[in-house]
Amino acid sequence: MAQVTAALVKQLREMTDSPMMECKKALVEADGDIDKAVDILRTMGIAKAVKRAGRDTNEGTIATYVSEDQKLGAILELTCETDFVGTNPKFCGFALELAKVVAENDPADVEALKACAMGESTVEAELTEMIHVIGENMKIARFQRVTAADGALGSYVHLGGKLADIVTFKLGKPETAEADEFKTFAHDVAMQVAAAAPVAARRDDVPADVIEHELSIYKAQAAESGKPEAIQEKMAQGRLEKYFKESVLTEQEFVKDGSVTIG
Repeated sequence: MAQVTAALVKQLREMTDSPMMECKKALVEADGDIDKAVDILRTMGIAKAVKRAGRDTNEGTIATYVSEDQKLGAILELTCETDFVGTNPKFCGFALELAKVVAENDPADVEALKACAMGESTVEAELTEMIHVIGENMKIARFQRVTAADGALGSYVHLGGKLADIVTFKLGKPETAEADEFKTFAHDVAMQVAAAAPVAARRDDVPADVIEHELSIYKAQAAESGKPEAIQEKMAQGRLEKYFKESVLTEQEFVKDGSVTIG
């Protein structure tokens, strides 16, 4: 039997907002497998949903860059030691410049990015200088370059750079990207993605194994009711439908106006 540590219990609690003792029981039953423990808590109705991991940075900021023609962009995470530095305008501006370098040079990894030119110097030299000036260690944690040859990009940064995303849009007419209405729409959709963390753009894009897994949880929950199988099936399908409305971008309620959906 795997050892259930206090750290593992704490991690499960943070993921599910479930009571500490219930988290421990679920981990014991799951033999220390945190994913199975999550399913156990969900089946019991204790955990309504799982917080999506990977949103928060360490201390630092996430910057996005989108070119003027909205065809090229990048998102980059720059970490530091303290929150004070993480909100420093010079630090945040440096992160934005790094994102621009990523977009324009398409480096394969962090080491390749460090070798890229930045002004009259290199990224590595500028990073070293920034560490010296600010007085804290900082690291380029990760980045992603994005292109939209047949469309346009929209971006959103929230919570002082703790949460950000870039969304790619396919457009029938290239001139659509120049319209102010589209730019507002692109910003709003990117904000929706940041706020609601959809798993897919459309229902058909949700992987079959994800749907199967969710449905198995809902069927297990319905079985706990003791109702006839036909009713249980309707309950499970109803919960799956709710999952789609909460997790698929085009079916989510718009965060700025709950009376309409993104689609």
